[in-house]
Amino acid sequence: MNAKPQRLENIVTDKGKVPVYATGIVEQPWDDYTAADHDVWRQLYQRQREVLAGRASDEFLQAQDAMGMTPDAIPKFSDLNKILEATSGWTLIGVEGLLPELDFFDHLANRRFPVSWWIRRPDQIDYIEEPDLFHDLFGHVPLLMLPVFADYMQAYGRGGVKAHGIGPEALQMLTRLYWYTVEFGLIRQKDGLRIYGSGIVSSKGESIHCLESDAPNRIAFDLERIMRTRYRIDTYQKTYFVIDSYEQLIEATRPDFTPIYTRLSALDSIPAGTVLDSDAVIHRGTGEGWSTDGDV
Repeated sequence: MNAKPQRLENIVTDKGKVPVYATGIVEQPWDDYTAADHDVWRQLYQRQREVLAGRASDEFLQAQDAMGMTPDAIPKFSDLNKILEATSGWTLIGVEGLLPELDFFDHLANRRFPVSWWIRRPDQIDYIEEPDLFHDLFGHVPLLMLPVFADYMQAYGRGGVKAHGIGPEALQMLTRLYWYTVEFGLIRQKDGLRIYGSGIVSSKGESIHCLESDAPNRIAFDLERIMRTRYRIDTYQKTYFVIDSYEQLIEATRPDFTPIYTRLSALDSIPAGTVLDSDAVIHRGTGEGWSTDGDV
């Protein structure tokens, strides 16, 4: 392990931002966190817990409480691992930033979840492009306490290793699945739609927008539809996909995706805001404020 972990962020050049990747596992330098670091965690934690009341899925909030996360200080990975390992067999590992795809998939396939050791600066509280400690720890980790979701994440990792060997088209389709479920997924509860995606639960603005704005589409989960659908990395999503249960996710990953990749590769991708006649539409968005370009 590296003795002195670094904070790796995108490099800004005259041609745009260039991602920087790291592969090593690092010890969380908990004693080196500053008062400002802990205060950023406190502000973000308190703000998001207030926003997520009545918006996040019951399982997410219950799991976060069961892990013992509080606003008092940045949690220690070692403390959380004692609880997480006993509950679902997962382990948190410290990383310096974005991982190469194959490294990331391999960790998930072996029930290891990478968490950036560093937290955003005070001037980045409202937005940061890279996944930092708050996004990873607050947003991703709680649902790993839920056995069925923990199994889905491992299955995704194994699928990612396989897709990486098949080629870039397969990898692109699988990335879309991660984006629209793990990062930006909604779930249907008895009392209405709720959030479970980490990219939403760690964002104040999108936590409100995804459920309460008339602009985005909300469409029932459809595996192959999602794998064809482009997405946004610079704005709120134009479309959110809604699962009926976490079991639906694990069931969707049971088949061999190889023939699916082959079949879908012959079809065009779908723009992020498009609604198809075949969609089970929960809410058709107005499209207000949408950019006309920029889909990934």
